[in-house]
Amino acid sequence: MISNLKSQISNWRAKAWWFAVCVCVFPGVAGAQTLLLSNAIIHTVSGDTISRGSVLIRDGKIAGVFNLEKPGEPALPSGARIIDLQGGQLYPGLIALDSVVGLSEIEGVRATLDTAEVGDYTPDVESWIAVNPDSELIPVTRANGIGYFEPSPQGGVVSGQSALLAMDGWTFEQMVVKKPAALHVYWPGFDLNVTPKERFADPSKWKSLEDQGKERRKKLRALEDFFEEAKAYAGAKNAAAQHRAEAPKVIPAWEAMLPYVRGESPIFVHADELRQIQSAEDWARTNHYRICLVGGQDAWRVAELLASNQIPVIYERVFTQPPRDSDSYDVTFSGPGILQKAGVKVLLGLGADTFIAPLTRNLPYAAAQAVAFGLPAPEALKAITLYPAQVLGLDSRIGSIEPGKEATVFLADGDIFDIRTRVRRMWIAGNEINLENRHTRLYEKYQNRPKAP
Repeated sequence: MISNLKSQISNWRAKAWWFAVCVCVFPGVAGAQTLLLSNAIIHTVSGDTISRGSVLIRDGKIAGVFNLEKPGEPALPSGARIIDLQGGQLYPGLIALDSVVGLSEIEGVRATLDTAEVGDYTPDVESWIAVNPDSELIPVTRANGIGYFEPSPQGGVVSGQSALLAMDGWTFEQMVVKKPAALHVYWPGFDLNVTPKERFADPSKWKSLEDQGKERRKKLRALEDFFEEAKAYAGAKNAAAQHRAEAPKVIPAWEAMLPYVRGESPIFVHADELRQIQSAEDWARTNHYRICLVGGQDAWRVAELLASNQIPVIYERVFTQPPRDSDSYDVTFSGPGILQKAGVKVLLGLGADTFIAPLTRNLPYAAAQAVAFGLPAPEALKAITLYPAQVLGLDSRIGSIEPGKEATVFLADGDIFDIRTRVRRMWIAGNEINLENRHTRLYEKYQNRPKAP
């Protein structure tokens, strides 16, 4: 009997091991099922909102979107599980671009931060390999409808490459949706410190306006030279391939630059101040680079210029204090609306500061604030779903509720732009996700605390 019991235990262990292998190597296998999410208000984003509809999910993808107000019921595949959403609102998973979720845990604890590398020019840095899948901030962020995030490298001028990751997975390899997604360039600042030497905190570090101007021009030349060298390397590789000659020695930094100097992938240029933005736009137009402006505090001042050159903006300053004494109180609130009206593709974000990481879950509220000050609500929803997918070249896979796309959706009990709305359920690639997180655990803990006599 003992030998039979040992044999059964051994068989169970073997089955469990094979199941674990299947889940890790083929993460979609465990969640391969057919679901019908029925009776919901469906925000397709790419099309009209369906006041009462159903979404058919098969093997992690959207197999059909049906309007139940129209005559004729959809043919339901055998074995499909029907989930009645009871009139709730169904949205595609939101996309948080330019964040440090997964790279930053506690701002004041250095050991929990892995956002930057040493050096000014490190294009071969890959931010996604540093993501901590067990970060407490991932379930906290996910609980407010965010299905994807882009961990951005920090520091230096060319800080590295980012990827887009899903908010679910045991390892960063399972979480990656696209790698690399973008190259990050932090444009040199144009500000000059006009403090007199006698009032300077450390007079030994004081620089004249002329010296500061020279230093700024030197940084810009260094950035331009770096990209010129990368283009030369790409040209040498192309020539060697065409003439079947010996290829140049492989240099990791230049290899990383290839898709960006060739215009195959976007360059995320971080710039806020007007002169920075104008300088970056001129550089991109002159060199035919494909850029996306990140930050964009003063972008509304040159909205027509950005629109004419089809430069999208990831606007991250909705809740930032107005930069000038002469600015109106609502200048940062109104920026997205002004840009959109001029024809700029507006995306919305909160920024990649380590202080902001726990607040990434508030992405819908940045969009709501922009709506209150001029950005049309449908555009605001696209700014955190479809437009980020388009900029990253992923709009055939994510960003809206359409047949053929990944079934990453969430159910809310109201308008996602309303701070009172709660996300009730979520599916990532067809798998339902547990929305428990640190916030819900603490809420339940203190709800059940002993009452005073």
